[in-house]
Amino acid sequence: MGKRIVVIGAVAAGTKAAAKARRDDPAASITVLTEERDVSYAGCGLPYYVGGVIKGRGELVVRSAESFRDSERIEVITGHRADSIERGRKVVVATDLDTGTKREFEYDRLVLATGASAIVPDVPGVHLEGVFKLRSVTDADALTSFIERRRPCRAVVVGGGFIGLESAENLSRKGIRVSVVEMLEDFPPGFDPDMSRCIRNCVVESGVEVYAGEALVGIEDGGSGCVRRVRTNARCLDADMVLVAVGVRPNTRLAAGSGLALGPRGAILVDGSMRTSDPDIYAAGDCAATRHLVTGKPAWYPMGSTANKMGRVAGIEVAGAAGGSQAFAGVLGTAVFKVFDTSCARTGLTEAEAAAEGFDPVSATVAAPDRAHYYPGHRDIVVRLIADGRTRRVLGAQIVGEGVVDKPIDTLVTLISLKGTVDELSTLDLAYAPPFSSAMSPVITAANVLLNKMGGRLDGITAARLQARLRDPGVFLLDVRTGAEFTARSIPGSVNIPVNEIEARVAEVPRDRELIIICRVGRRAYTAYLKLRNLGFSRVEILDGGMLAYPYETQ
Repeated sequence: MGKRIVVIGAVAAGTKAAAKARRDDPAASITVLTEERDVSYAGCGLPYYVGGVIKGRGELVVRSAESFRDSERIEVITGHRADSIERGRKVVVATDLDTGTKREFEYDRLVLATGASAIVPDVPGVHLEGVFKLRSVTDADALTSFIERRRPCRAVVVGGGFIGLESAENLSRKGIRVSVVEMLEDFPPGFDPDMSRCIRNCVVESGVEVYAGEALVGIEDGGSGCVRRVRTNARCLDADMVLVAVGVRPNTRLAAGSGLALGPRGAILVDGSMRTSDPDIYAAGDCAATRHLVTGKPAWYPMGSTANKMGRVAGIEVAGAAGGSQAFAGVLGTAVFKVFDTSCARTGLTEAEAAAEGFDPVSATVAAPDRAHYYPGHRDIVVRLIADGRTRRVLGAQIVGEGVVDKPIDTLVTLISLKGTVDELSTLDLAYAPPFSSAMSPVITAANVLLNKMGGRLDGITAARLQARLRDPGVFLLDVRTGAEFTARSIPGSVNIPVNEIEARVAEVPRDRELIIICRVGRRAYTAYLKLRNLGFSRVEILDGGMLAYPYETQ
């Protein structure tokens, strides 16, 4: 008799583990238990299905239970809830949700792929008609059906994370007036404050109302049992529907009840082989913790791409085929998403996270076109690069803009995964042709700016730090752009002296104050920086990334 492999949960990690185990062990008996009726679907595509970008439900559903059974001899049992794991007997006890019948499933190896569930805040009215979450195809079906039947005019999205912002865009695409309520002042998470503000500005400029720093207090109906308004701690918002997207939590009830070790956010602790604290039980996907490749510490990043990779390793390990062992090294928390016309990507640590982990973070921010500036269709991006001042190792990066961000972020993911330094990044032989990149790609430009900072050849300040010092009387803001550029948009309190007039008007620049030099992207500011240093000014900085990377109020 072949090995008995039971997988609890499907979607990404569970189906990947089962399919890989079948390929590596043709003789195994493989059973997948899932509460859902949809077995394998593209959860990351749900906002685009709601918005009509993805036209049909069938485009999201990757495979059915029947296809697993017929093509791979994997028994997928839907509508069954796993209630407990009896580790001594190696038995999973489950309930048929249609009949209430209890069933037992014996295993030699068990994979937990129970995923994560949307967090539903405990506030009045959260269960009214017209209040939705968006975690499964069933959730998306309910949401799209409501839109078709009720034709809502106003929607409130609670939560400014990736799903919340993608949903805001796609609801707007349906002609619905959208407001976003987010408890944090700076969102989405995973970005430094000024980079987050760039994303937030894009949302506002696209017609979405944003209420940051406000917490959901309650949802009210209009007497019909359907949502009519949303209350925050600061205001009331009219709403015909509400989408709650405040995050997810790992589904680890089974693991906790079985005494398995848990880690960050209550996710299941596993080693590189996806093995839990029980040598015959594995875990993969959104329910499992992993290792952060920079800090080396346990971390939890629920991502579809991570779930697939973890599921593959779990499948290899439970099959136990000769020469089949493979380890999952960990993650960097890499993410990429689009909201309206802005693309956003991040990986590794933010500046604040790097400092909290004991590193000596040094950052550079550059604004540059995503391809040759003279090539039609080029778009600007802002790149934030963070490294450790002691070891020169690159720790993290963020990229925001209308241009291409996935290629540069993937370049940086590779370098950070290999523990590369700023010096190594600056000399990478990256592909170049005008339709694809500039001769000095934005990531190499960022590396060179960072090298200048680390070598003492340049001092810079981020937009967020400048914003905090605008009312500091010891600071003098010098804008070295043209008069026309300055008149069109400038930082409050700044003084305009074009870069080619610095020497002639140097008497207008105070020597007893700290100088912060501003231009459009940083090049002219650097030229002015060198001139002023040669003229004897010692306390001089430039605004990293210039006005293109400055997301705060201007005049």
